[in-house]
Amino acid sequence: MIFTRWSAKLPGTQRRAAARSGRAAPRAAAAAPLADASAASGSGSVPAARAEGAADRAADGPNPATADEPVPAAAPPTVDALSVHDILGTLPALVAVVYGPEHRIAYVNGAYATVFGPRPAGRTAREALPELDELGLLPLLDQVLRGGTPRTVKSRRVPGGAGPDGSRDGYYTFTCTPIEVTDSGPAPGPEAACGAPHHGAPHHGVLIFGADVTDQIESAERLRVSEARQRAAAVTLQRSLLPQELEQPDDLRVAATYQPGGTDAAVGGDWYDVITLGAGRTALVIGDVMGRGVRAAAVMGQLRTAVRAYARLDLPPHEVLQLLDGLAAEIDASQIATCVYAVHDPNEGRLVYASAGHLPILVRDPDGAVRRAAEPTGPPLGTGGWLHTSGSVPFGPGCSAVLYTDGLVERRDKDIDDGVEALERALSGATGAPDIVCDRLLRSLGITAAHDDDVAILTLQHPERTGHDAELFHNAALELHGGTEAAPRARAFASGVLTSWRFAPELHDLGVLAVSELVANSLQHGTPPMRLRLRRTDRRLIIEVTDGDDHLPRRRRAEPADEAGRGISIVATIASSWGSRRTPGGGKAVWCEFALPRG
Repeated sequence: MIFTRWSAKLPGTQRRAAARSGRAAPRAAAAAPLADASAASGSGSVPAARAEGAADRAADGPNPATADEPVPAAAPPTVDALSVHDILGTLPALVAVVYGPEHRIAYVNGAYATVFGPRPAGRTAREALPELDELGLLPLLDQVLRGGTPRTVKSRRVPGGAGPDGSRDGYYTFTCTPIEVTDSGPAPGPEAACGAPHHGAPHHGVLIFGADVTDQIESAERLRVSEARQRAAAVTLQRSLLPQELEQPDDLRVAATYQPGGTDAAVGGDWYDVITLGAGRTALVIGDVMGRGVRAAAVMGQLRTAVRAYARLDLPPHEVLQLLDGLAAEIDASQIATCVYAVHDPNEGRLVYASAGHLPILVRDPDGAVRRAAEPTGPPLGTGGWLHTSGSVPFGPGCSAVLYTDGLVERRDKDIDDGVEALERALSGATGAPDIVCDRLLRSLGITAAHDDDVAILTLQHPERTGHDAELFHNAALELHGGTEAAPRARAFASGVLTSWRFAPELHDLGVLAVSELVANSLQHGTPPMRLRLRRTDRRLIIEVTDGDDHLPRRRRAEPADEAGRGISIVATIASSWGSRRTPGGGKAVWCEFALPRG
């Protein structure tokens, strides 16, 4: 038999190599061992190309009549002059040829026999080529034979198909190409009985070509394992830099969740935090470093640490972002980060916030209506040259809010505003505890383990307290007017309030002493208007005095001869904690807290 149509498609380097091997020895000498090799492999006979006449004439020697004439250069052999065995038999790829609707074996090369063993010619593929059935190629052969279109399947595993001793599994990409098989002579009786092609009749067949891609597959697997290891390290770093346990404020219920992107996505720099500021106030922050991998996680960790440090200064939100903006540029000018920083004050019933290029906070009112926190929003951190400003949104009892990163609402095929609107609808119907709200928002937005981006969500609620809980939360305030009577009035007011709140005598006396010292400090160093505020929660007693002077007090050591300078030291000694801050309208607030006994 000879193969047509496919032979001209062999790569040029293989054609040239085969041509050189044909010129290296006389054709007659090469034909005998080729026939022996074919018979030994049991792969059927594939005759050598027809160039014997030229070879015989060359063996007879030069023509005497033309001995002195120049001998013209020999014409290069064509592909038709090469033996199919010379080409296919030396290929490292797996080659098999089948013909007819039953895919009877016409030929297998040495590489195929090495991997799967010798295969008898004339037998059907289903009988003699079980490996094709295991690899799922038999239906593909039917499609190629019917449609006449080559088909390829990639990276099929072949047990024991790699290594010289078959010590490990190999991977092959198989290409099935339609060809025509033509018999060049009378077929032997046994082959005819097995269905071999008859003399001179073309038959449709399929050339099966298996390229060894084991090295590529193993390299890809090693790369995948390395990337998975790096991603696991980045996720571990990311999670270790996030709060291991959220601080729980007295007046808010908070919950957060972080979900890294799917296994094919590198971990990002999403982060969040909850920071209790004292005097019942709470800072809530969420941000996103626009990068991937360990570097983004490291930058995120530095920003989160800086936020906690700046928050302890009890600065307004826009001033915190202003400091972060300069720090982000120093950490890595190539990394861009977004952030929103908000502060909740239960006495004001508002959420004061500032945003650096981040998505808007969503607030849900008690009636289920959802609204976005309006501007101001500045550029991302690290850009510089921008003065951030703060805004506020009402956040009283019964309200809830959600802070989130873009992975929750951003999709490749939709505008990000569509995602924010979908989140608004989901938040409108999301009720329950904050952790339940987080789960419901993830499900509503279609976030699964295979999601291609990191997601961070921070939810907070200001619960409406009734019954026994309402008895544990009280507020009382007194406007202070200058004069010698201000301090006695403040002590009397505090004593009456603490008595009505049924505090133990020891805590009652400590509270009155703290009120006396803070009010005296404000009367001496502050300016009107002045105000005393007492607040009780289920965990602490908070005493706060505000005045119109913005000079913050500090604790200092008083010498024995000094008549002043001991008030703040006394407060710091008897209270659980104390602090001061500048108020938005100008002036300052000085506060202290007393932890209530448990039980």
